[in-house]
Amino acid sequence: MRGPRADLVTFVVVMAVLPLGALHAADIDLGPEQFVQAAGEDVQVPGYSVPSLVDWNNDLLGDLVVGQGGGSGEAKVRVYLNVGTEAEPQFEDFFYAQADGSDLVCPASGCLGCFPRVMYWDDDDRKDLLVGQANGTVKVYLNIADDNEPSFDSGQLLTVGNGGLWSLDVGNRATPCPVDWNSDGMLDLVVGALDGAMHIYLNCGCGGSVPPRFYYSPDDGEYAREAERELQVPGLRSSPVVMDLDGDGMKDLLTGNTDGLLLFYKNIGIQSLPTFSGYSLVTSCGTPIDLPGSPRSRPSVCYWTGQGHFGPKDGYWDVLVGAGDGKVRLYQGLPKAGDFDADGDIDGDDLRVFVAEWRLQEPSEDSPADLNADGLLDCADLEAFVDLMLADADD
Repeated sequence: MRGPRADLVTFVVVMAVLPLGALHAADIDLGPEQFVQAAGEDVQVPGYSVPSLVDWNNDLLGDLVVGQGGGSGEAKVRVYLNVGTEAEPQFEDFFYAQADGSDLVCPASGCLGCFPRVMYWDDDDRKDLLVGQANGTVKVYLNIADDNEPSFDSGQLLTVGNGGLWSLDVGNRATPCPVDWNSDGMLDLVVGALDGAMHIYLNCGCGGSVPPRFYYSPDDGEYAREAERELQVPGLRSSPVVMDLDGDGMKDLLTGNTDGLLLFYKNIGIQSLPTFSGYSLVTSCGTPIDLPGSPRSRPSVCYWTGQGHFGPKDGYWDVLVGAGDGKVRLYQGLPKAGDFDADGDIDGDDLRVFVAEWRLQEPSEDSPADLNADGLLDCADLEAFVDLMLADADD
């Protein structure tokens, strides 16, 4: 039987090879902007928000973990437990993650407080906390309590170089993303920064692959490349998510920036050595996502509708975005045409939905089966559906 650790490890390590069904190489269009709420009000933290969705207490529901702070805001990590369902997450009031017997606190500066990512760092089957800091370093807090009720030690700075001689340091505004960058089965680290670069730290496996060791990395890392040059996110302040976003089996890049945009970089290299094309802007209902105010967009990718343990799950990834207003935005993946049940595949289940609509004497207004949007259900729609189903089977 798979346990919570197996589920989270699978997400962190294998997310690099899983497709984001709603995203496409040239046209990444997500659903409408929504504001995540808790206790009936919009989630809003002091300073800047850094959200992610993870099962914090092993109840098979996605909980909301939000880093807060920066500027005058105190830098801490909030946890909002899901008291709803997989299909309809609902959150109660928050509590702060604990470290060394008190609230975990990071040194905040400028636009960054805590940049937390929950993961299994070592092999004790207890979820740990990786935290990017405003001064460019990254700290790991090991869970010294129970996996169902995490509580952490005082934390330790990540080190690099032979024997761990230097602190990992990207300069300013460290935003870590754990991922198997070079497809060798070991967890590596990609860290965004104020400079807009993607700093790469490869796990050498020296003394074992867990916990990750970066003995062959310089303190500021190697750099991801965009075609023939080092990749630098326009507007600076990169905030990476690395995974297969367009379903072609290769790791792509999704990042925020200073200007509050979301940028997609397609991998035009190979799975074990990603190299990226120029960026395209991620859109919401056809309009580029462009957050107002002092945005500093910080995305994370999740299944908002759950992992399918005992409830509904669609086949499309969703995106949470933190920003300078302290709120948490949600953009859900849009099912592709013909995928009427939104499970990620166009198959016999969708054919049954199509036939049920076809048999109605008066099909519903704006019927999803009206694939050519002409107000009629006819042979043209049937031909379009068959083409979509055949094309999906060939992918």
